[in-house]
Amino acid sequence: MSMLTPPGMGGKKYRITGDRYPRMRRPRHRRRIALVITAAVCALTLAGWGTLQLIDVFGGKGGTAQAAQDKKKCPGPGGAQQAGAMASSGTGKPLPKPADVTVNVLNATARGGLAKTTADELKKRGFKVGKVGNAPPAYDKKVKGAGVLLGAQTTSEGGRKVLGTQLEAAESKTDTRKTGDVDLIIGDTFKALAEPAAAQKSLTALTAPSKADPHCRT
Repeated sequence: MSMLTPPGMGGKKYRITGDRYPRMRRPRHRRRIALVITAAVCALTLAGWGTLQLIDVFGGKGGTAQAAQDKKKCPGPGGAQQAGAMASSGTGKPLPKPADVTVNVLNATARGGLAKTTADELKKRGFKVGKVGNAPPAYDKKVKGAGVLLGAQTTSEGGRKVLGTQLEAAESKTDTRKTGDVDLIIGDTFKALAEPAAAQKSLTALTAPSKADPHCRT
């Protein structure tokens, strides 16, 4: 009897044919478990990284480099006001103070006494007063507005700009003089200089620094 003949089969022979054999497969539920574990590990890793980022931000560590960079750009004590004054002048030079501006007060109207009273008021406000009297023929009885601020080209962003805060309705003009003094020529519609509070507010606005950087602290 052949070894391929099972017992009780009457001596018949059976031959195994074909190339297919049963194969063992892993249960599908194990794959699902592996995928779930992998996803959980990734989620925990991302959560931990996010937590560390939040700690750095709120703890101030994350912004150390940026803060150091911003600190270099922040002006030191008094630097903000100086920077604002230089920016307002438009020439890279600080605006002059009223005490550094010499004003010649000249009356171009038919009303007497305007030059003196105006000069006295400017003196009270800190300006240096030069000549006081009638306007030259080129302007006498010819200024229809509130007034004219007349000076050298170099005073357009200096003395004339500062004096303009006291009479904002005045027209600013340039002549060929070489000195730094400024003429305030009073015109027909002139009533008075700007109110002291309003004039001071305008003067302060000229020298005020630009909007502070939120990263800068004083």
